[in-house]
Parts: sequence; structure tokens; C-alpha cells
Amino acid sequence: MGDAQGRLALIGAGPMGLATAKLLVEHAVPFQGFELNSDVGGLWDIDAPRSTMYETAHLISSKKMTEFADFPMREDVAEYPSHREMRRYFQDFAAHFDLNKHYHFGAEVVSCTPLGGPDDGWRIVWRNDAGEHVEDFAGLLIANGTLAEPNMPTFKGTFTGEMIHSSDYRRPTQFSGKRVLVIGAGNSGCDIAVDAIHHGASCDLSMRRGYYFVPKYVFGKPADTMGGAIKLPMTLKRIVDGTILKWFVGDPQKYGFPKPDYKLYESHPVVNSLVLYHAGHGDLSIRPDIDRFDGKTVHFKDGTQTDYNMILAATGYKLDYPFIEDTLLNWQGNAPHLYLNCMHPERDDIFVLGMVEASGLGWQGRHEQAEMVVRYIKGLREGSEDARQLQQTKAQGYERETGGMSYIDLPRMAYYVDKATYRKAVTRWIDKLRGRQA
Repeated sequence: MGDAQGRLALIGAGPMGLATAKLLVEHAVPFQGFELNSDVGGLWDIDAPRSTMYETAHLISSKKMTEFADFPMREDVAEYPSHREMRRYFQDFAAHFDLNKHYHFGAEVVSCTPLGGPDDGWRIVWRNDAGEHVEDFAGLLIANGTLAEPNMPTFKGTFTGEMIHSSDYRRPTQFSGKRVLVIGAGNSGCDIAVDAIHHGASCDLSMRRGYYFVPKYVFGKPADTMGGAIKLPMTLKRIVDGTILKWFVGDPQKYGFPKPDYKLYESHPVVNSLVLYHAGHGDLSIRPDIDRFDGKTVHFKDGTQTDYNMILAATGYKLDYPFIEDTLLNWQGNAPHLYLNCMHPERDDIFVLGMVEASGLGWQGRHEQAEMVVRYIKGLREGSEDARQLQQTKAQGYERETGGMSYIDLPRMAYYVDKATYRKAVTRWIDKLRGRQA
């Protein structure tokens, strides 16, 4: 690195930024953190400027499978914590490891520009209430999250009622007395549809494709805590888990849900029992994909049509790094193409943290990614042979750690990995890097 022992810039104080900050402190790597919000927690702070949180949001994974291993959630926290509990958890985490002093809060990073060739460092322009500032850093760690920039589709025709993206949704009273159409049946779409059922005049759910539904509880325990003791090959795991889903969920097609045109785990399953409950009770109508809008009338691709006052598009998010040029992150398709989703093939002064998604990865899986990166940076600075080996490996070309899975072709799946394959690769590097730096 240009200034080999110099400070790094760390963007973001959400869970990924905090994990990285904690590890940088532990390994005595100097850094300066930048956070747009006035506090830590990222999108889990509903009051944050770029938060896309809504009042009724809860984790879709259980606290035991989500928490950081070295900082368990409090005993009194529910098995599926609310966003308020998650914000408190990250505030407690930052306080416990004394991380706030390493951040400029209310600080927006405007641009990141390389100072020269690879590894010469970066010029960061950032602003706060005091004005605009320019600083040079030896390296750049980007941890600004993946769920801030709405992916809003375009449709034929014009809808003259109210139309919002799920990122603009905050509270169920927004649906009061309205005939609501929710577009998209991912986890947020199904959560929000349940809110609309209770608060709106009616609610329909438009789905382009089928989903696999997972209940939150199986045999009285959080579903994601089951089956961890025995590691099964994916072909067998699909049979076992598919059988369990049939027992606990039944056949969603009988409620009008389309049949998935892909195998279990080739897309993120929907962890929601209530949407099936309400569909079974006739509170929710399942609609196909949209053909066009005409005033307040929505025409569907099966030839049916219905009038609505409000449409909510739960159509996900796009990766967005507005302060840096795409080419500097090695973008390919819908996401940067980075070794183990975080390391640039040619540069050792820029890393993207948290651009990884996998069913059941939890914060600990992301913490491992940060540990690998921090140990790598430290190893390079100390001339470690294992760090040099990692440097050569990432320069030789690589594929995403999908474990042979054919994930469906969607923007949100562009950085999806297979949890077991990914964690194995990351922890292998951590063990190697730790061997020479313990």
C-alpha cells in the first residue's frame, strides 16, 4: 500500500462496518470510520437517513443463528427480534467494543478516487455540517450495506393511485381503508402484505414466480436451528427439507400461489407462515404478473383486472456505491466480481464488506469475512507468506462460491453464495493467516 502502515477509511457503521471496526481495533490497524447517520446500526435504525426499515419488521432468522459469536443477544430478546431490538443490539455492540470514537457521524462520503496505481491509496471527499473535507488514506473499506437503493420496475401504462416502493413503507396505517396490491412476494413483500390485510380494505399479492415457504417454527423450535447437527449433501438436504416443508406448510399452490420453477435453495425461501394462513382464510388473493396499468385498474397477464387505490412494489434493492466509479469495483453484471465477494483481483487497497448473501449466513458468517480481510491487510503489512499466497490466489481468477448451485437470475441473487462452501473457504484462509500472525 502506498502509505504501507497508514490509516484506512471505513465507510458505514451498520453491522458489517461495526464488525470490521472491531477487528481493525483488535489487530491494531489504524482507521477512520464514516457514517451518514448520527448513530450506529445502519438500516436497523429506522430513523437513519437511508434506512428502509418498517415498523413491523422482525428478523427472518432466529437470534441464535444471527448474532455475533462473541457478543450474544440479551436473554430477554425474543427469538425473532424486532428492528428496535436489533438497533439496541448494535448500539450495545459498539459501546462494548468502544467503537464510536473511531467514527465521524453525520458524515457523508461524496467521492473516493485512487491516488495513482493499484495500492497507492485513496483520496476521500466527505462532508458534514462543518462543510466539505478532503483526506488521503492508505486503503478503503466499503461497508455501506446492500439494501438502500430501491429496485423499482417499470410497467406499461400509468397508475393514477398511490404507488410506492417498500423502501418508502414505514407503518401499517399507510394502508388504512385502501384496496392494496403488493407486487413481489419475497420476505418483505409477504410481511407487508400481512400488514395490509389487517389495515387496508383488501389486499392482493402479485407474483411473477413461485416461492418456497418456510415456517418460523418447526417442532416448537426456530426453523433455522433445525438440522445443523448433520451436514447433508444438497441433493439429500433438498429431499429432507422438502419433506419437512410439506408437513408444516402443505401445498401453497392450493391457495393460488404459483409453483416454483426452480429447486429448493436456488433462491432465498420466504420465512413467513402468516401469509399462507391468510391466503387459506381468503384474506389475501394471489395474482399473476402485471400486464399493464390503466388509471386505477391493473390488468394482469391472465386477462383479469382489478381496481386499487394503492400499489406497493416490494421488488427489492440494487447494489449501490454512489461515491465510487463502478469500474474501480470490478463490476460484472449486477454486482462487483470480487474474490470471496470482498477482495479485488488486482488491488490490495480496496475491499467491499457485506456484499454477501446466503441462507442462514447470519452476522457471524459476515464477521468471518471481515476477519479474513483484516488479517489479510495486517499480513501484507507484515510480509506474511500466507497473505502473499492469498494475494496470488485472488489474482488468478475465481468463481463465486455457489457450491454448484444454479441460483435464479435476479439482481439480488448476483452476490448469493452457498453458506457451507463460502464459510469453509473463508475460515480456511483465516486459519492460514492466523498461523503466522498469532
